[in-house]
Amino acid sequence: MKRKWFDKKVLILGLSKSGIAAAKYLNSKGADCFITEKKSLAPKDEQTVKELNELGIKTEFENHSEEFMSDVYIAVTSPGIPPKSELMQKLKEKNIQVISEIELAYLETQVPFIAITGTNGKTTTTELTNFIINKEYKAEKCGNIGIPPCSLLDSKTDYFVCEVSSFQLNYSPSFRPQIAVWMNFTPDHIDWHGGLDGYFEAKASLFAANKMPGFAIFNAEDEKLLEFGQNYSGEKFFFGKEFEQNCSYIKDNAIFYKRQKGSEEKIIDLKDIPLVGNHNYQNVMASLISAKLVGIDTEKIREAIKEFKAPEHRCEFVANIQGKDVYNDSKATNPEAAIFALKSFEGKSVTLIAGGTDKNTDLTEFCETVKKYVNHVVLLGLAKDRFEAELRKNGYENIIMIDGSFQDGVDKAFELPDEVVLLSPACSSYDMFSGYEERGRVFKEYALSKQ
Repeated sequence: MKRKWFDKKVLILGLSKSGIAAAKYLNSKGADCFITEKKSLAPKDEQTVKELNELGIKTEFENHSEEFMSDVYIAVTSPGIPPKSELMQKLKEKNIQVISEIELAYLETQVPFIAITGTNGKTTTTELTNFIINKEYKAEKCGNIGIPPCSLLDSKTDYFVCEVSSFQLNYSPSFRPQIAVWMNFTPDHIDWHGGLDGYFEAKASLFAANKMPGFAIFNAEDEKLLEFGQNYSGEKFFFGKEFEQNCSYIKDNAIFYKRQKGSEEKIIDLKDIPLVGNHNYQNVMASLISAKLVGIDTEKIREAIKEFKAPEHRCEFVANIQGKDVYNDSKATNPEAAIFALKSFEGKSVTLIAGGTDKNTDLTEFCETVKKYVNHVVLLGLAKDRFEAELRKNGYENIIMIDGSFQDGVDKAFELPDEVVLLSPACSSYDMFSGYEERGRVFKEYALSKQ
């Protein structure tokens, strides 16, 4: 339900893209906006802050002052601030409601949302779903993909295709998309949510009985989601396995779709899909179900899938350099994402560049996958010692340790005799970079300089 914002004091938590978008939108509706940021003001943000201040939006840094937190109507949080933080505890003591920027956008628009969540694959699925739907309608991709939906509220569109993280869902009590997709579930963000159960509950809240989406789509190849989906009482679809109805699956080297018993329809041959690997076929199946549900013609779905290119930093082909196929999978910030990537290169000799900031997740399956698919591993960053110990414990020995720079690791990878050089770090990037995007860009630029 749309609120009246004139003269309401709104506290924005964090100078993030989503926080800035929320502040600008609410300011345009007459709200009195205050942005509070724990970090100091970075030089790169000075012009942005100047523009915000000129609009009448107040800002503070290195502090969460009592002035900013007094008489607050509602707070809108950036995704990364955990519930147990000192700031959140203060707001709780003051009985101030905290919502996500996605929740705010949902409350302010009548445009239906297609929400896509999961540990891995959600960005590619968001991009592909958006690409297909734009064959017949006007759709806008947004959310955790890097485009705040609040920045799109004044645009004319038919659908918001929204990537949603567990962080955002944690603060979205009434967000109810028309279609909700759960790609997979593996351990991640455990510290933020206070445990694996908390992480699962945040994702599952998207399908809660009090805000059940019009259609729910689950990955049947994920045992936990298959069980969850089978117990889900709303209208549901599965991808990855064939059922009597409401599913998409692989058969005879093609992807099929079925809405009703006996209604099997071939959508596309696997050989015609430019995305490689089973994890990407899962992305395609989830996307085409969403497209079917909004009424996209099968031929247009097929055409869009053939035309689609993988998003940057997600198993992205860079070039053939010095006789090696080079791939940038910097978005693989956890072991499960790296596992998906490695399985895409079955039958090829691979040098894997891995390491970064350790998330301390279990590495057993990662090590087994490396043993099966990887000829050499180049390890770097803060996580390299634990990764080396776990790999050796699991019987893998072809390890090169890099004590120098990221570029030193790339140099070593090119010296090795394999067909493929793959950056798929299985770690976040904050020991060396501002994020996986910067890591991926540096990797591509440095690799291309070797041509």
